[in-house]
Amino acid sequence: MRESWQLATQVIHAGREPNETGALVSPLCQSATFVFDSAEQGGARFAGEEAGYIYTRLGNPTTAELERKIAALEGSDSAAATASGMAAVSAALLANLQMGDHLVASNAVYGCTFALMNSQLAKFGIEVTLVNFCNLAEIEAAITSNTKVIFCETPVNPHLEVFDLDAIASIAKQHNLVSVVDNTFMTPLLQQPIKHGIDIVIHSATKYLNGHGDVIAGIVCASHEQMDVIKYEVLKDIGAVISPHDAWLILRGLKTLDVRVSRHCDNAEKVAQFLEAHTKVSKVYYPGLRSHSGNEYMGRQMKRAGGVIAFELDADLQDSIAFINHLELFSIAVSLGDAESLIQHPASMTHSPYSEEQRARAGITDNLLRISVGLEAVEDIIAALDEALTAL
Repeated sequence: MRESWQLATQVIHAGREPNETGALVSPLCQSATFVFDSAEQGGARFAGEEAGYIYTRLGNPTTAELERKIAALEGSDSAAATASGMAAVSAALLANLQMGDHLVASNAVYGCTFALMNSQLAKFGIEVTLVNFCNLAEIEAAITSNTKVIFCETPVNPHLEVFDLDAIASIAKQHNLVSVVDNTFMTPLLQQPIKHGIDIVIHSATKYLNGHGDVIAGIVCASHEQMDVIKYEVLKDIGAVISPHDAWLILRGLKTLDVRVSRHCDNAEKVAQFLEAHTKVSKVYYPGLRSHSGNEYMGRQMKRAGGVIAFELDADLQDSIAFINHLELFSIAVSLGDAESLIQHPASMTHSPYSEEQRARAGITDNLLRISVGLEAVEDIIAALDEALTAL
């Protein structure tokens, strides 16, 4: 791969290696185990003395191509493909935390990430402090002698606050901490946290990277040193690795990533402008709008604002739910990055693990809705929203 290639070219060509058949499409290696030429060769591979495949939980040619491609896109040394986005989050954290350690995270994260931190990690004596990452002083104040990791999403799920990656990386390095960023909403085409000094980048590959709503998967990107622990200790023993077929489907989806992300952004920008101008919408959360606090990061941290929009209706909970149920064209579903436009209610769906008090601290109100703007004609998307808003 040429270093001069643009990301739009890399999503198609990065990570590929010649195959013996000459097939244009990379072959799917749907095999659980691999045959050795001799017992000596098998022993040498297990001892790390000879390169080669052993067992798909430890590596697979199809999975390896996906990992090379994402590592190239994110600008990392290496990557590991996992069975889900949550497996990627878990692997990144478990590789860097042990009993007695402390984690500092943003007070708004994906609901299951929140549950992992506050329920599962607590079982193993790992302390978690959630703070407002827009206030760098709060991050500094939360760091203690046993802090090991700083974790955030940016933009944040669900209300799309944007955090300063350069500042977060600087704080982490100053205190000798590992910084972890969930880059799912942006994809490496719109934001590359490693180039801002972040140590580990994770994705729910279920979303934009695959783009077709038919795969559950995750990705972790990091240095070779970090990846040795993540891949060959944590993932090897926990077993949360991706299936070769799912890796192959994501490789197929990635070929259109640049085209899809561009269309998602085009549509979302117009939808956000429509919502902001509507009298029945009290607030719109979208970094592409000048009214959004994260707009200052456009161009220097984020290339574009992505395809996810959150907004608050000028309505109570009951009317907000009625709006969702009345809305045509949109599918009522969690997830994002699919061809179809999706809508969900964070307080009762993706962020239901939060208590009412925790949701209030995180800014997740009862009338907050989140949409993933799809690839449909934007005129139809806006017309559907307008009709449902009119019916409020």
